[in-house]
Amino acid sequence: MKKILYTAVIGVLLFTSCTKKSDTCCKSDKQENKLSDLVAQQEDPIISVAPSTEIGAKGDYIDAKAVGTLAYEWGYAMVRMEQAMREYIDVPNPKPATSYRAPLNEIGWAKRLPTAEDTDMPTANNDTYYMSAVVDLTEPYILETPDTDGRYYVVNVFDMYHNLTEYIGKRNTGTKAQKVALIPPGWQGRLPKGISKKVEVKTQKTWLWGRIHVLEGEDVSKVHALQDRFVLKSLSEYKGKKNVVKSTALPTMPKYDVSDTLRFYRYLAFAIGQNQILDDDKSLVGQLERIGIKDGKFDEKSLNANRIKGLKEAAVEGPLAILASMYSSSYVNNGWNVALKLDNYGYDFSFRSLIAGPYLGGQGEKEAMYPIRFTDSDNKPVSGVNSYKIHFDKEPPVNSFWSLTLYDATNKLFVDNELNRYKFSSESKALKRNTDGSFDILIQNEKPENTDNWLPAPKGGFYLILRMYEPHEEVISLKYQFPQLVKVN
Repeated sequence: MKKILYTAVIGVLLFTSCTKKSDTCCKSDKQENKLSDLVAQQEDPIISVAPSTEIGAKGDYIDAKAVGTLAYEWGYAMVRMEQAMREYIDVPNPKPATSYRAPLNEIGWAKRLPTAEDTDMPTANNDTYYMSAVVDLTEPYILETPDTDGRYYVVNVFDMYHNLTEYIGKRNTGTKAQKVALIPPGWQGRLPKGISKKVEVKTQKTWLWGRIHVLEGEDVSKVHALQDRFVLKSLSEYKGKKNVVKSTALPTMPKYDVSDTLRFYRYLAFAIGQNQILDDDKSLVGQLERIGIKDGKFDEKSLNANRIKGLKEAAVEGPLAILASMYSSSYVNNGWNVALKLDNYGYDFSFRSLIAGPYLGGQGEKEAMYPIRFTDSDNKPVSGVNSYKIHFDKEPPVNSFWSLTLYDATNKLFVDNELNRYKFSSESKALKRNTDGSFDILIQNEKPENTDNWLPAPKGGFYLILRMYEPHEEVISLKYQFPQLVKVN
């Protein structure tokens, strides 16, 4: 019965489609169905089926769509990095205290934690001051870091594919003063004495993305003094050479209108022309010639109408494949989505692109984990019109610190509230613990009588991120059960 019903529905759809479009549509559909049936009936269609003009047209469309989708999954991260790096060296005047932007080859630090009034960085943490430095490694650069006396800090070294190359900081290299050399591809010179670590970057441009912990209520002038002691110099400057000429700008990146349905491939061609192709990716990049991308250019005129059609569809469906990797490449632990591959994406290009989008600069699980929560214990989307509780049996198991931060789902920003409270964390003074060390956090929009453990939510949708800096092995191995979010009204 189901088979008969399915066949009847398909027949109605085909008839309706052809009636609306024309008899040419029916003829085309019949030809495609005939080709599909022909291939499906052969044990080895490559041997059994003879090429034809119809097969050529259909194959061009299919091939371009497949390669275009792969190009989007593989290349989005690099395009995003090229765009973001230009934004991060464009310093506003006056520069907001929460801004970490700095000129090319210089360090920029935020000097204040963001609030609900700050909108320049979605899903920002409220635990650390951010640091950014976009570096054009025309020669090695030396990063000097101060002794932070045990205070948590980390500087991530990213290549232009958003691959994490190295961690510099408390967990991996300690908190004593250090001098780290950042080495560009192919450099063969000698480094001076006193360099404590050498980091070989696979692309000439690198992004240093840092964080330094700010304790609740502390005198931040002490943190500012530490920030000022992070120094970045070219090797020539470090050796004492005067009047060193350094790059001050990156080549202008073209801007295409959103109405240009092929704009992504133009951006990708530009990005490829700006960066070294990794050895593992050379065969993949070679395939992009079939969709007109070669030598840093996109040659649309070399493509026939069938290939153009395939590319346009891939430009719409490629982002969907990337977004879907949130579920295919992460784990669900007691209702929380947990990602574990940020240190080594392998060949999971979609997931790398997803992280490079809304989670640009995300760290690997040994350094930090960012479980994210959108639903309650009944798998229903959370909304501030309801009341929820999260019960912690004890403090989350970490070697540094943790925080539970709430964001408005409509804009990924903090929620404005009279307490100016956006999180609870290891050092939150308002968070009241029970005698056995357990605690409950109340989440709702309406202000309760007792606000001690209240985390204010918007009236509509929201989401939570439980940041865990230097998590214990039980968290990384997913043996730790994340606390449940339960609706209580």
